Amino acid sequence: MARAIYITPIQERSPAAIAVRERIVKGCQSVFEFQHRLGFLTRFVLGACAWTCFFTGWHFLSTSGLADSTLLPGPLQVSKSLGNLFGERDFGTDVLQSLKRIFLSYTIALGISLPLGMFMGAFSPVASFFNSIVSPLRYLPAPSFVPLLLMWLGTGDSQKIALLVIGVVFFLTTLFMDNTRAVASDLVECSRTLGASRSKVLWKVLLPAALPSYMDTARQMLGVSWTYLVIAEIVAATDGIGAMMMRAKRFVQVDDIMAGIVMIGILGLLSDAFIRCLHRALFRYLH
Repeated sequence: MARAIYITPIQERSPAAIAVRERIVKGCQSVFEFQHRLGFLTRFVLGACAWTCFFTGWHFLSTSGLADSTLLPGPLQVSKSLGNLFGERDFGTDVLQSLKRIFLSYTIALGISLPLGMFMGAFSPVASFFNSIVSPLRYLPAPSFVPLLLMWLGTGDSQKIALLVIGVVFFLTTLFMDNTRAVASDLVECSRTLGASRSKVLWKVLLPAALPSYMDTARQMLGVSWTYLVIAEIVAATDGIGAMMMRAKRFVQVDDIMAGIVMIGILGLLSDAFIRCLHRALFRYLH
């Protein structure tokens, strides 16, 4: 005898559950909209999750046996080594020396590239004259100048600062030129129509209009300057973060080397955050 099969209708969801589901779906869709700006708390949580995943993976590789812990110390060992460097081996002096070299070299590079890039972006004859030299020099690797700089300047700070200047000055010049050219031509034409001279257009119109872009460019290229620091300090250096890393290499102290890398990353992150805050303070209308 056939058995009767009874199918009970699915219980309808409550209006509150449906409303919550719709809010979640709409929230996910809005978050993944093109060029959608997230709130500070959301960005902070996502960034914290990314760093948590990074350190967890690093710790797993170091302790699981997949990699030699001597050659790949974990984050706890590297942080302990960083504390020992500051507490027992006068690492603070090395950090200050590296900061001084970065500050001096980048100030010199900005002093050269900012006015030159601004004039190249404003006047085509200046761009035609200098760009034929600046553009090819961008493709020359800065470390290739080390032998020449050692012969010309010796092994002191001058050689290291010169290398750091060469590493960024040509890129900065070209980018500043592009920032100047990106200023709306309507601003220049309007000021010229109102009777402004060339010097007033340059200093009262072009410079203020391009200044936010100049600061963004300077912030991005500062990261490139930090990448050349170790190259500058591994050649005949007695102090600095790079010199400490080379001393650690002789004794296969990988944790000290990685501590130096982490320290450069921290300093670069702090300098980037400082320029971001300065940008927000000076150009509130853009934020």
